[in-house]
Amino acid sequence: MKIGLLETGQPPGDLLEKYGSYASMFETLLGPGYVYRAYDVQQGELPQDPAENDAYVITGSSAGVYDPLPWIEPLKAFLRQAKGETPLVGVCFGHQIMAEAFGGKVVKSDKGWGVGLHAYAVSDPAPWMDGADAVAVPASHQDQVVELPSDARVLAGSAFTPYGILAYDDAKAISMQFHPEFDPTYATALIEARRGTRYTDEQADAAIASLGQANDRARMADWINRFLGQVSSKA
Repeated sequence: MKIGLLETGQPPGDLLEKYGSYASMFETLLGPGYVYRAYDVQQGELPQDPAENDAYVITGSSAGVYDPLPWIEPLKAFLRQAKGETPLVGVCFGHQIMAEAFGGKVVKSDKGWGVGLHAYAVSDPAPWMDGADAVAVPASHQDQVVELPSDARVLAGSAFTPYGILAYDDAKAISMQFHPEFDPTYATALIEARRGTRYTDEQADAAIASLGQANDRARMADWINRFLGQVSSKA
């Protein structure tokens, strides 16, 4: 299976050199069983046709889906073109841009930053899940989906993030607000890089402490791989 990695951002500052790109993080998360190709969406690079790859992953970004950036609308248009034709997996910004492209709404939440280890309760399990009633994964976001597209189904969430994991069943698409590709070491370094600017010391300390707890990144990798396996077998 060929997976197109739609990179909509990069780790800030020297974190890119130390921890690698978001595309490389997804390659590590999902494993060697795929052929990967990264697209620099911020530089205007998108597939000419969804059929270039068998599935797409849309990464996180420091941008907001509502920002007046020249690459946002072309990305939305591509996602609408791919919807129902090619499996899609959106993470954080990818989760948000899919919701916006498909008819939902995203805003900068008045709840503030969600950072550190966040747990989502599973409310409507999908066939590619494994029976877990909750998953805990590093998160880093201020924006949130606040209105669902008409064809979105909520699989999991929390009081802080009600629309934590979404499925678009007829469209062969899923998305999630947290970051299974973030190793806790990287998530910690990202918090430290933003300490005192985006987060207070108290927020940063609490978030970093939470990242020392057990997480479900491996389970999420398995869920994504099982989702891709199931939708590809039905193609």
